[in-house]
Amino acid sequence: MRLCFLVEEHYRHDGMPLDVVRQLTAWGHRVDVLRPGNSLLAVSEAVRAGSHDAWVLKTVSGGPGLTLLEAAAAVGLTTVNDARSIRGVRDKALASVIARHSGLPVPVTYAAARWERLAEIPESEFPLVVKPADGSSGRAVRLVPTPGHLAELGPDLAGEGLLIAQPYVPNSGTDLKVYCVGGELYATERCSPLHPGRPVRERQVALSSEVAGIVAEVGAVFNLDLYGVDVLLGPDGPMVVDINDFPSFRQVPDAVARVARAVLHLARGNGNGSTGGVVSLPAQTHSDAMAQTPAPVGGA
Repeated sequence: MRLCFLVEEHYRHDGMPLDVVRQLTAWGHRVDVLRPGNSLLAVSEAVRAGSHDAWVLKTVSGGPGLTLLEAAAAVGLTTVNDARSIRGVRDKALASVIARHSGLPVPVTYAAARWERLAEIPESEFPLVVKPADGSSGRAVRLVPTPGHLAELGPDLAGEGLLIAQPYVPNSGTDLKVYCVGGELYATERCSPLHPGRPVRERQVALSSEVAGIVAEVGAVFNLDLYGVDVLLGPDGPMVVDINDFPSFRQVPDAVARVARAVLHLARGNGNGSTGGVVSLPAQTHSDAMAQTPAPVGGA
């Protein structure tokens, strides 16, 4: 198969997805890597129907890669994930509306183009977690304890574009990150960026059926195949606080090979790619998945 990976400068030395590219190449597939953030591209020639079996995106939010992926989808190429689905989760304000409308457990979300407007949020909603609507990798995420702290954080938030604010979900200081790859779910525990002083060893953990059901529903609602969900276990139950297309898959066993197999599966039209037929993959927890080791995929 012939695949095209869109990899921006932020990920040029990152193991995910470059190790996936190496794995696919070792299996005999042809993989082209485009760097839209630091290249002059003849886009009308690079994006052609029939030029690749699938295009795969690993870029920062707001980068030019998504435009290229949408161009590939527009001419009938399969994309991983579906280009329209990626747009839906990268705009965090839009994602919150879709999630709440679909009944997913997400906090009430406020949006403001200027940080000063956040002072109008009722004091009862504080503390708040404030972040850019197009943020990624924890950029400019701030915990705002009271309305009086907004002025202190204003300079950090100015220039970030549309901001979203959500009431802080009380938790242990531990983030639960759940990854979906190949229809299987894996949960990882790690330290919350809002509580950097609390030591938490990053490790794979068991996944409850309640959280597994929520994460599987996120995939169905947003039409995603390869994705990650940040979940906080608050006093009112699990709350979804972020959704990521093509995340790091850290702590997923044999992650490189699993992601590579999933990409091939989707490129062959066996998933939710923009031209493939939609297949509902049963989400399994990591304990189920670790008992099933897929055979290596080879051949061009």
